[in-house]
Amino acid sequence: QVQLVESGGGLVQPGGSLRLSCAASGRILSIYGMGWYRQAPGKQRESVARITSGGSTNYLDAVKGRFTISRDNAKNTVYLQMNSLKVEDTAVYYCTIVTDSGAYWGQGTQVTVSS
Repeated sequence: QVQLVESGGGLVQPGGSLRLSCAASGRILSIYGMGWYRQAPGKQRESVARITSGGSTNYLDAVKGRFTISRDNAKNTVYLQMNSLKVEDTAVYYCTIVTDSGAYWGQGTQVTVSS
């Protein structure tokens, strides 16, 4: 059993910053990919950022230059630093990992960007 615990969401004004964290625990031998998705009301879930075990990253065009994904392999944790936040970044953010035993999702954390 693998659990993902997310933290760091909240309410922020446009132009502000937030840092999301997602810590994985349980029976994990190897973590391959890690990533963040988001889902806004009435929209489909979309991939925001991904990072491979080797550190290669991939970003949604809308967040390039503003968001940075990183991982701490020793802590089985993935981060998402979000800067210059916009109203359209408002969504529930989910972390996901791919391990030797399958893919897992976090419970989601709300990010609201509003003045």
